Parts: sequence; C-alpha cells; structure tokens
Amino acid sequence: MGMETELNLSLTPGVASRLARHRLLTDAKPIRERVVKTYYDTPDQRLRRERVVVGYRKQGRQWLSSVKRVSPAEGLSAGRRHWVTSGSLGDLDFSHVDDGSLREWLESLREELRPAFTTSFTRSAWVLEPRDGVRIELALDRGWIEAEGRRQPICEVGLELLAGGVADLFSTAGELQAELALHPEPASKFQRGYGVLADQELQVVKAAPVETDAAMTVTAGFRTIALACLKHLQSNEKGVCESDNPEFVHQARVAIRRLRSAIRVWKPRLPMAFVADFDPLWQALARQLGETRNWDVFLAETLPTIVAAFPACPQAAELAHYAGRRCAVSRQVAASTLGSGEYSRLLLDFTAAVLALPEREGRRLEVFAPRCLDKRARKVWQLAQEALTSDATARHRLRVAYKRLRYALEFFAPLFPGELLRNYHLSASGLQEMLGQLNDLAVARELIDEALPGDPGDRIRCWLETRSDGLLPQLEGLLGEFYGQRVPWQPHS
Repeated sequence: MGMETELNLSLTPGVASRLARHRLLTDAKPIRERVVKTYYDTPDQRLRRERVVVGYRKQGRQWLSSVKRVSPAEGLSAGRRHWVTSGSLGDLDFSHVDDGSLREWLESLREELRPAFTTSFTRSAWVLEPRDGVRIELALDRGWIEAEGRRQPICEVGLELLAGGVADLFSTAGELQAELALHPEPASKFQRGYGVLADQELQVVKAAPVETDAAMTVTAGFRTIALACLKHLQSNEKGVCESDNPEFVHQARVAIRRLRSAIRVWKPRLPMAFVADFDPLWQALARQLGETRNWDVFLAETLPTIVAAFPACPQAAELAHYAGRRCAVSRQVAASTLGSGEYSRLLLDFTAAVLALPEREGRRLEVFAPRCLDKRARKVWQLAQEALTSDATARHRLRVAYKRLRYALEFFAPLFPGELLRNYHLSASGLQEMLGQLNDLAVARELIDEALPGDPGDRIRCWLETRSDGLLPQLEGLLGEFYGQRVPWQPHS
C-alpha cells in the first residue's frame, strides 16, 4: 500500500504543445507510453458511492490491477490508499489489498462487477527536480474517456510528489502556471468517466454536508471546510462558463460566501497574513458574481411582477429591454472571470496556503464551535432590533449576519445531531425566505436607478417600496418565532 499526493490541471491542446519547452522541462527527458485503463463497478455503482476505484491498466503487454480508496476530502490535492499488482484483465483478484474489511467487501461484490468505462490516452512523463531534495513527476495525458459508445477528450497535466513537501508540489504548479494557461481540474478521469457513462448534461451542484467532528483541531476543521467550499465552487464553474442556467452562478456565489464566512469564523485562529491576502480576493470575486446574480434574479423573478403591475407603462417595457441586455453582459463577465488565469492562480495559491496552515495544539471544535455560534446569534439579535425600525440597509446587514450564523451552524452540524438541530433549521427557513424577498426588492430599486435614472422610474420605485413595507410585520413575527427556538449548540436539561 502506498500514499500519493497529486495535483491535476487542465489545459488546451495548444498549451499542451508548448509544455515541453517550459524551462522546468528542458533538462528532463520524457518517457512516453500508451495508457489504457478499464474501470469496474456494479450496475448500481456501489464502488462509486463508497469512493473505491477498481481498474485494470495496460502497461506494455502487461495488465496491472489497481485498487484505490479515495479520501472524503477530494479536491485539488487528495490523499489516497492505493494497491497495485500484476494480473489479467477481468481477473478481479483482490488478495493484494491489505485492508481486510475492504478486501472482503470487494470479494463479496466480485460476481456483480462489470466494466463501466475506459480511459485511453498517450502519456508523456518527466521527472522534475526543481530544488534539492524535491522530485516531482509531471505527466501530460492526451486522449479520450469512452463509455457506451460516447467519448470525452482528455488533455491534462498531473503532478505527483515523489520527494519533498506538499508546498513544493504547489510551488512547481505555480511556476508552470506563470507561463502556461493551466487550471486546477476539479474532477478526476474516474469522476468524469461516470459522467460520460451517464451521458450527463452539466449539473448544478449544491453544498454537500461538511464532514467535521468534535475531536478535530480548530485548524483541521477550517481546512476541511475551506476545501469543501472550493469543491462546491469548482463543481459549478464549468456551468458558469458554458451555460445560461442562472443556478450555476448562484451556487458558485454561495460557495464563495460560505468560504468567506468560514474565514470570518476562524479569523482569530488564522494567521493575519492569510486573512489579509485572501479575503479581499474572494470578496472581489463574490462581488463580480453578485452583480450577475442580481440581474438574474431581477429578470426572472422581480421584473415579471413589475410588468404585471404596470402592463401599459412604457417604462416597464424599457426596463425589461435594459434588464435583458444587462443580464447577458453580466453573464459574459462572470464566465470570463472564472475562465481567467487570475482565478486559476487564486485556486492554487489558496489551496496551498490552506494545506500549509500550522497546526496548533489546544482547542478542539467541540469547544470552539459553541462560542462562535453564540457570538453570531447575538449579532443577529442586535441587528434584528435595528432592522425592524430602520431602512433597507439595516435589513441587509441583518440578512448578512443571519447567513453567517446559518453557514456556521452548517459547518458544525455534525457536532449537534438530533431533532433540535432539525427544528432550528425548520424555524429559520421562513425567516431566510423573508429576508431574501426584502433583499430582492431593495436590490431591484438599485437596478431601476441604473436602468431608469431620475423621474421615469419613480412610479415603479414607489411600488417596490410599498411592497417592502408590507412585509415588515411578517418579518417581525418570523424573528420572534426564530428566537423562541432552543439553540442546538448549548446543553439543555
């Protein structure tokens, strides 16, 4: 059994043709080989669900049997347990797996395992020694994933750490990226193969439950959550760049908001330089996606109610025309942003910094979490009193504070299982929806100021203001109901 540390980056065929001329590769000689690998699973894909990979790889005239158990924290860099032995295609011999429970489980499924998909590509591999004591294998793979008669191209670089530290791996990736357009690839060939097998369209991906536990150190908890947020973001980035479905932008924005909320929760325990370097970058990206999301919501949800309320108003028609053009432009900006080299570099640099965070002995999540949640709950309560008697700006501050509380509770949810947590979330759902409606109305007024400046938009702005004021009594009732709930993070008799 071996341990691997890998980093995968996608690139275009044009960039791939220039890779060998990069200064890190000029003194190294490549080894080229044809790689054909067939992956197996049961018809109901039990191996996939359990994060187990079984495959047969052809190396020359020999077939190698491979079994991997992939860690839950998949992402830009993943640790794996890996067993390899020689064999014949389809033998399905698991005697070399020294994890007894895994071996027995695979043997129990032997009769059900079938070929699922095949990857076939040409690999050019270099061993790099960028610094003393550091050895990294760089492999350029170009070919295809094939399943059920369908194909998807492969064009990617894999970096595997042979000697040195994880920081050396990311440093080398950064040196390559400084001159070549490389992007962290969020999905492995294995994961993409299942997409080809299912003939899937692009799928909107929501945040998955975060696998934290009470015994984690504070730093380990942050690392787990930050990498989960990056995975959520990257799972939607292709949809932002290639689809008109507004939910891709929404989920990408949610991922960044969750990540920034985590940075705020952990700020007292993070190095000052880490927060100062990265929080402004994530804030800028969130702002760019936020503008796109605002126009998406306005066009899909708010504008139809305005047109219905003012069917004969020429300003409503003018507003609809402007919003359509503005939404299309903002989507192009969002796609360009997530397709930029700056975004790719941010992903790499942030991941490297997260993995390099120093571990500190002391407080565990079971002690850290309740104090953080108490602090955010108090903030929400303070802002709630102001929001009921003030303006849209105060209500926006309340909404932001509430989201930070909700995200923090989701981060720590595995620490507080049970009915109390479910009831708390249920009571908050109505409050969340109401704050969202009020925010959409406030944002709509700002967008109308842009589209119809001055007097032409006054009738519509006044109508939106009246609708907003009419929701305030409901907000007061929902806040009272929410604060009548017992908090799930404090012990109760």
